[in-house]
Amino acid sequence: MILYIRENFDVSNVIIVSPDAGGAKRATSMADRLGVEFAIFHKERKKANEVSRMVLVGNVKDKIAILVDDMADTCGTICLAGDHLAEAGAERVFAIVTHGILSGNALKTIQESRLEQLIVTNTISQKENKIKCPKLEVINVAPTLGEVVRRSHYGESVSKLFHEVPY
Repeated sequence: MILYIRENFDVSNVIIVSPDAGGAKRATSMADRLGVEFAIFHKERKKANEVSRMVLVGNVKDKIAILVDDMADTCGTICLAGDHLAEAGAERVFAIVTHGILSGNALKTIQESRLEQLIVTNTISQKENKIKCPKLEVINVAPTLGEVVRRSHYGESVSKLFHEVPY
């Protein structure tokens, strides 16, 4: 994902955003590796699985805001966060997630949101979803997984992949 961001965005204008407190460590790690700022949403809930309010902590004005999460299922939270980022003055809004589960009305939610793109890896096949949703972009993780296998086979460090670009 780091390599994808470096190759596809003007990193000097990027801010990494966590859609919730649970992803703060992931977002700050990615922001540190890219040398950019980060922001986070604080969610207040009325009851389980129902967000009553999202409060943005950080300044996204005139920035390319990239929401980062481990997975996207129904996409309600990530798209709501995207809408809030646009309202807060973000120049462009993207989301990048590792696993695109995309169940229920997720594709419709994405299409109707202010996200410019939802970028997912191909850990779950997205062939049909890509046809239905033009905002969906897929990153191929096969080269990275192949490198993990190669390193394991030759007794080399796999953990280095988590600390070195391009992976």
